[in-house]
Amino acid sequence: MSPNDKLSFENTEIAFRHSSNTDLNRAYWLFKVINVNFLVKIGPPITNFAVKIGLPIKGLIKATIFKHFCGGETIEECAKTTQNLADGGVGTILDYSVEGEDDEKVFDATRDEIIRTIITASKSKNIPLTVFKVTGVGRFGLLEKLDEGLKLSVDEQLEWQTVQDRVLAICEMAHSEGVPVMIDAEESWIQKTIDNLALNMMRFFNKEKGIVYNTYQLYRHDKLASLVGDHTVAESEGFILGAKIVRGAYMEKERKRAEERGYPSPIQPDKAATDRDYNDALIYCVDNVANVAFVAGTHNEDSCRLLADMLNEKKIDHKNPHVYFSQLLGMSDNLSFNLANANYNVAKYVPYGPIKAVLPYLFRRAQENTAIAGQMSRELSLIVKEKKRRNA
Repeated sequence: MSPNDKLSFENTEIAFRHSSNTDLNRAYWLFKVINVNFLVKIGPPITNFAVKIGLPIKGLIKATIFKHFCGGETIEECAKTTQNLADGGVGTILDYSVEGEDDEKVFDATRDEIIRTIITASKSKNIPLTVFKVTGVGRFGLLEKLDEGLKLSVDEQLEWQTVQDRVLAICEMAHSEGVPVMIDAEESWIQKTIDNLALNMMRFFNKEKGIVYNTYQLYRHDKLASLVGDHTVAESEGFILGAKIVRGAYMEKERKRAEERGYPSPIQPDKAATDRDYNDALIYCVDNVANVAFVAGTHNEDSCRLLADMLNEKKIDHKNPHVYFSQLLGMSDNLSFNLANANYNVAKYVPYGPIKAVLPYLFRRAQENTAIAGQMSRELSLIVKEKKRRNA
């Protein structure tokens, strides 16, 4: 019997061991609602309006969708979720999910908050990775201008230097505390600037250990080549490539913008092409695991199975620090907890932040879920199976 014959993504007892009957019932009704496309479409504008005019719905949001997909409003509030995940062998990635801001004071405050997540992680074996978005510490429009190769004004040059200084401060803290930090991918029309920044940070901080990770969205048809190209640079310059491998999060927006502006879409022609490139990226990372540290961010069971099997075939230790599986809090517990139970490195993204500021993240989660054919019915079927097993 191979070590993975016992790895079953159907085992709901392990998947939901950390969930009380109340948690399970809340998840059941939540996914039922998310499954109704109409409610997901009308929910965001109604909710935003209600919050704006001061209707008392924050309590309702906090007790339902926020409680399911987020760890809390502060790092301290996330402690219970972190411990709950750790009890099932799953690590936490504290993800400060405030987005869409456009103010220098907010950018400084976000930098300071990301540094706090790194310090918190350095004191806890239950928080193996940290993460941030460059647009959390710098203006989107500035990154857009840089990507287009346009000349910056003197003020913009100073602004860009400040953005780089914030990123440097975060990566310096990660390096000094020995805590890996992932730089999230964003829209294609600002990604080149983010890629260059991430690779520069790796040059500084990844000499001995994978500290800084860039993110590769494989629903883009050019990103497998980017991964290979960056690894070639890392090998020639003598640093470890840090790579978070994901499928992607901006597909509709990317296609729409490409169509409106008349340039070829950067998105793969179909899901099969995305799946192929994603799995090829995993194979490439495993083949080069000595100097590629990677996080497989995926809710796809086939990709998780492929990676788990490859590690066994190549006799790579399940606890090799260069290999992590990752999923989002509140989703695909059948993957996270069953992989952790088979002794693989697994960490969940645990978003947190003030409810009002995290609403865009929550709405995107709901909309993404309805866009993924079969994802919601899969989540629901597993919850129903576990409810029946418990007679709950």
